[in-house]
Amino acid sequence: MDVVWLSRLQFAAAAMFHFLFVPLTLGLSFLTAIYQTLWLKTGDEDYKRAARFWGKLFLINFGLGVVTGITLEFQFGTNWSAYSQYVGDIFGPLLAIEATLAFFLESTFIAVWWFGWKKLSPKVTTAAIWLTAVGSNISALWILLANGWMQHPVGYVLRNGRAELASFWKVVTNPFGWLEFLHTVPSGYVVAGFFVLGISACHLLRKRDISLFKKSFKVAAIWSLVWALVIAVTGDFHAYEVAKNQPEKLAAMEAVWKTEKHVPFSLILVPSESKEKNIVDALQIPGLLSFLAYHDFNAEIKGLKDFPKDERPPVAPTFWSFRLMVLIGFLLIILGIWAVVRREEPEKHPGMLRILFASMFLPYLGCQFGWIVAEVGRQPWIVYKLMKTSQAVSPISATQVMISLPAFIVVYAVLGAICFWLIGYHAMKGPEKEEPAGEITY
Repeated sequence: MDVVWLSRLQFAAAAMFHFLFVPLTLGLSFLTAIYQTLWLKTGDEDYKRAARFWGKLFLINFGLGVVTGITLEFQFGTNWSAYSQYVGDIFGPLLAIEATLAFFLESTFIAVWWFGWKKLSPKVTTAAIWLTAVGSNISALWILLANGWMQHPVGYVLRNGRAELASFWKVVTNPFGWLEFLHTVPSGYVVAGFFVLGISACHLLRKRDISLFKKSFKVAAIWSLVWALVIAVTGDFHAYEVAKNQPEKLAAMEAVWKTEKHVPFSLILVPSESKEKNIVDALQIPGLLSFLAYHDFNAEIKGLKDFPKDERPPVAPTFWSFRLMVLIGFLLIILGIWAVVRREEPEKHPGMLRILFASMFLPYLGCQFGWIVAEVGRQPWIVYKLMKTSQAVSPISATQVMISLPAFIVVYAVLGAICFWLIGYHAMKGPEKEEPAGEITY
């Protein structure tokens, strides 16, 4: 394996591991804020304990998310210095704003919330957890605007062999970046919703703290369904943007090899370049792909064979990841409806509770498959139509990456095991009756 492939593998491993923690941070911060607000409004002690319980799990998850995010950004200098040199004028300000504005906002106010629990008024700590949630999501916005620029570069000029910033306004209003934000961040909300549903289901099955976990369940059920539906809607808009700006990715997502009009959407299919037709052995809905891509049943979809061979994305991982992402999305909507219908007395439906507990990892898989579609589907470009991934790597040897890659995997495996154990331990232990502020008991 060459240095480009190894560097891609290392970045993918670091990014996918980091994104095990980001979605839960995005959603659980808001759910914790909602539970605390309900306590403030109703005076119900169950909501107070729920806020502390879910907030503790959020805090553990947040800590490792920060660590893995920092090491991920270091790779732009260690493994992708040519990329950093080429686009640093654009990419750098976005990451700097994320770090100085959003990260410090969330990290400061999470400390105020946790350590000020018994020292500050409930209104102040409630404001602090809301500011933490807002900060987390603003952080995601700047990161996704940076990624959106890589997917669809705007507001730049090529000068002195570099892409230089010409219009900051165009960069921050890039429709591709905002659609990524509106599709990716709600996926984090669904991750958190099903996380709360799954753990609540476990405690309800054990008949522990039934009153508290019924209330946690009810809020999370409505939250999860709403955002699962939002994902479906924004996914449609995002698919339209992909079709308009990245036709190669669209063709790879659907294994369309030949340019055709009135292209069907296939529910069951086998992608094959060797067949005369785009899709073989398929259950098809005529014209649906054309409609989903361009809102026109007779629209033409450009096939992969009409793109240069060295500019086609890898088809199999893009194709299957897209289908698995969509399948998981529909399953989550169905489960969300089920949970909402049974939200008043979920403890009377043990079958549903067992399924929800077993399904709490589905949103994580959906997020990972979505990122595979986004990033693998953009290849061979690191900045679409501007810079190929093979041109972006640092002038280092494959041997160096072969040493650092397993080191990353080992360190991440240890950190992940510790973090997942802590989350699992405190999740199964349940909420404390009364816990001193700022203290996590083991």
